[in-house]
Amino acid sequence: MAADEREAREELDGIRLSIDNIDAALIHMLAERFKYTQRVGRLKADHGLPPTDSARETRQIARLRALAEESHLDPAFAEKWFNFVVAEVIQHHEELAGANGVATAEPAQSAQPAEPTDSPS
Repeated sequence: MAADEREAREELDGIRLSIDNIDAALIHMLAERFKYTQRVGRLKADHGLPPTDSARETRQIARLRALAEESHLDPAFAEKWFNFVVAEVIQHHEELAGANGVATAEPAQSAQPAEPTDSPS
């Protein structure tokens, strides 16, 4: 193996280690996030509140798209990620509501991927 290839592989290994560390941090942060969303779900179920909050979800999507733009991340990707997470959260909330005998007022929205746009809105 040539010296330049060995250096490239060492650099690649270092970059991949950083990616692995970031992946681990993301998993830990998601676990922490779900602890809080479970608390939200229990509060909603205990008080007969609907599992979904469309107005909040709309505000969050706008906020996360703006954060994504500021961070040079595709806003459509940020929205897809959020919709994926929210679908899982809503499922948990509906399960908690069902366990408490609470009818769900709003049907859960499926996490449909956002269509990419040409504008950075």
